[in-house]
Amino acid sequence: RTPPLSALGFVALSPSFGWRDLARMRPAAALPLLDVRVPDVYAALDTVSAHDFLESLRFPAAARHLAFEVFSRSFFADPRELSAAEMVLMFHIYFLGSSEGLLFDVPDEPFPTALWDPLADHLARHGVDLRLSTPVENVSPAGDGTFTVATDREERPYDTVVLALDTAGLCSLVGRSPGLADEAWRERVGRLRTAPPFLVSRLWLDRPVDAGRPGFLGTAGYGSLDNVSVLERWEREAARWAARTGGSVVELHGYALPRNADPAAEAEHLIAQLREVYPETRDARVLDARHEWRQDCPLFPVGGYADRPGVRTPQPGLVLAGDLVRTDLPVALMERAATSGFLAANALLQSWAVRGHPLWTVPNGGRNRLLRTLGGGRAPARTGA
Repeated sequence: RTPPLSALGFVALSPSFGWRDLARMRPAAALPLLDVRVPDVYAALDTVSAHDFLESLRFPAAARHLAFEVFSRSFFADPRELSAAEMVLMFHIYFLGSSEGLLFDVPDEPFPTALWDPLADHLARHGVDLRLSTPVENVSPAGDGTFTVATDREERPYDTVVLALDTAGLCSLVGRSPGLADEAWRERVGRLRTAPPFLVSRLWLDRPVDAGRPGFLGTAGYGSLDNVSVLERWEREAARWAARTGGSVVELHGYALPRNADPAAEAEHLIAQLREVYPETRDARVLDARHEWRQDCPLFPVGGYADRPGVRTPQPGLVLAGDLVRTDLPVALMERAATSGFLAANALLQSWAVRGHPLWTVPNGGRNRLLRTLGGGRAPARTGA
C-alpha cells in the first residue's frame, strides 16, 4: 500500500500492462506524476487537456481507462474538456501521494441518520438557526460593513456571509446581488461552468448478488457505468432489508453523460451494463428503484485555474466555500469542498482575532526523495491553516 510500491505493484499485476506496451511508453512525459505540487502543477499542465496528456504518455489503451480516465470521469467530465492538472492532482491524491487515497470512509446508516440529523441537532444545541428550504433572493453589503440577506420571506442583517453554493446557484445569486465585491470578481464568477450531468440509480433486487462481490467496484470499458456499490456490504439499513427479503440493494453511478441525454434511457443503459458486470443480476427483478439525475458539479476546464475564484473575495466579510473554489492545496472534489469550508471559517475567525482550525492534506509534493528527484522538484512545502 505504500507509494510508489503500490503503483509499481499495480503495473506488475495488471493484465492491462504488457512488456510491449511498457516499451512504447514515454517515461519522460510521465515525470510530472511523481512530484505534484500546488500551484506548480497548474502552471505546467492547466493549458493541456487530460486526453492530450494521456496521449503524450502513450499508455496502453486498457490501462489508460483503468488508471487515469477513471479519475477524469470522477470529475464528471470528458477527458477532452478536463484540465490535465486536475487529473494529475487527483492521481497524486489517490495514488502516489497517499497510501489511503483509495480507501473509503462510509456511513453505516443512511446519511440523514448517520450525519445530517446529528449535525443539525449539534448545531441547534449551540444556538444555530437552520433555515432549510428558504431561497435567498440576494445579498447586499450594508454601509457599516455588515450584510443584508433577503429571502423569499424577509430581510435580515448578518455580520459575515459564506456563499457555499453549487456553480449555477452561485452564478445566479451573484447575478442578483450587484453590490457584492467588485465587477471583475462578479465576472469571474459568471464565467464558471457546470460539468455534464450524472446519474445515480439505486435498485432493490429480488435476489442477492454473488457473495464475493465487493461493496464498491470501479469500472472502465462498460459504457456509461462508472461504479457499482452493493449497499448491504456496509450500510445497516440495506443489510436489514437484504436479510429480511433475501435480495440486494445495488447502486449504479454514471458520470459525464451527454448533456442532451434522456434520463430514463440512461437509467436503462446502467442496468443493462450492471448485468454485464454482474451476470447473476440478469434474472433478478427490480422490486423498486430510485434515480437521481443531476447536473450540479463544477467543470474544471482547460485553462480555467487562474480565473477560478478563491475562498477570499474583494469584499471584507464575504467568503466562498465549495468544490468549485480554488484552494491552492492538493485537494479535489469533496475534499476541496470540506477544505474550503475550513478555510472560509478560518478567514472569518481571523477577522475576529480567533484562532482557526489546522488543516491536513496529503503531501504537497512527492512522498519521498526518490519521487521528488525523479520528478525534478524540491522538498515539499509544509501546509498549514
